[in-house]
Amino acid sequence: MTLPTSTHVDHTGIDRLLAEARAGVRRYTPLEAQAARRGGALLVDTRTETQRAETGELPGALVIDRTVLEWRLDPASDARIPEATGYDVEVIVVCRQGYSSSLAAQSLRRVGLHRATDLAGGVEAWLAAGLPLHRGPADVRR
Repeated sequence: MTLPTSTHVDHTGIDRLLAEARAGVRRYTPLEAQAARRGGALLVDTRTETQRAETGELPGALVIDRTVLEWRLDPASDARIPEATGYDVEVIVVCRQGYSSSLAAQSLRRVGLHRATDLAGGVEAWLAAGLPLHRGPADVRR
């Protein structure tokens, strides 16, 4: 048996993936995210429990582990949360620095949540803007 001598493997790289995830998407500043949450948007914190314990909790945020994010927010999923009422729901994903949240928001848009975006700079930008965090309890959705 002879193995092929060349195969094409796409090595996209994370920088390209991030650029694709962010292309044409309006990412929110901390103040815009805070205002949108007050207006009914879902602010979704995907940071790890350790990161949240070190820094604090985002006021009004739902905490959803990145590993189940799409299932909890897809209105057609049997595992959805009550707030996942339709594909027009505005979702703002937050992580520590604003990288994994961009990829998560893109995944939510692929599910059909066309208004999904993220917080540019993540919780670090939130803190730099002087916005508050608290020590809990968090609204954790499993």
